[in-house]
Amino acid sequence: MAHVSQKKKQEYALLKEYFKTYPIIGIIDLTHLPSRHFQKIRAELRNTVLMRVTKKRLIKLILPQLKDSIKNIESLTSYLENSIPALLFTKEDPFKLAKKLTKTKSKAPAKPGQIAPFDITIQKGPTKFPPGPIIGELGAAGIKAGIEEGKVAIKEDKLLVNKGEKITQKEADVMAKLGIEPMEIGLNVMAILQNGLIYDQDALSIDEAKIIAEFKQANAYGIQLAVSIGYLTKETIKILLLKADAQGKSLVEKVNLPLEQLEASLAEVPTEEERFNRLSTEAAALIDELKDKKIQKQMRGG
Repeated sequence: MAHVSQKKKQEYALLKEYFKTYPIIGIIDLTHLPSRHFQKIRAELRNTVLMRVTKKRLIKLILPQLKDSIKNIESLTSYLENSIPALLFTKEDPFKLAKKLTKTKSKAPAKPGQIAPFDITIQKGPTKFPPGPIIGELGAAGIKAGIEEGKVAIKEDKLLVNKGEKITQKEADVMAKLGIEPMEIGLNVMAILQNGLIYDQDALSIDEAKIIAEFKQANAYGIQLAVSIGYLTKETIKILLLKADAQGKSLVEKVNLPLEQLEASLAEVPTEEERFNRLSTEAAALIDELKDKKIQKQMRGG
């Protein structure tokens, strides 16, 4: 049996206590994060977040052992790969926490081997470079360039790196020369577990302003549809009344009648019952007329 040091036993016991104490658990990635920057973030959030840097193998060992007490805890294991993980423990709402962590990030140039966080596109247009070797360097990266007004200009947009792909040395060099900083220095939250639900990077990086704008647009479309079909709600009643008033005035103008005369004409329009009675009377009179004609014809010997 392999010997387990006292230090590892203490670490294991401490982690189990953290898992028991905190209802919200996360995996963060420290890859490419300078130690000084990490310590600064840790100090800023020390009142709300506990971060524990420990061996990846120990994390993999402890997570399955907690499956009976913490729902879906084993799902965090998949976020340990391809990273330098650390554990995050907190009682704060995951989305509020993610927002705080986002504010601690700063832009940084790309390094070879890093994963592109989004599609990195080189936009066409002028650069600050005079004619020289830069044209060949851009061409080697598949970027069409030429000379315009004494400066190197990129002729057309070029998708340099797809999201999720590794950035090569050549691509990193080009981006550095063009002043493109696609990376961010900061805590990279891989996933957070709360009440059995896993919130990954995409879920935690929701743009609140965009979501609110989409809700407002959907609400506007809904009201527009309700008004167009005449559906009455407290939101549409005023609009529909104004619409009816405008249409009524438009009708008056089209028939070229004074409002009083139009109202009088409308008052003379019979109801359904009146129209039925009128037709019945006319039909009865017509039948009597036909009977009289038939009798007269018979009397004449016809």
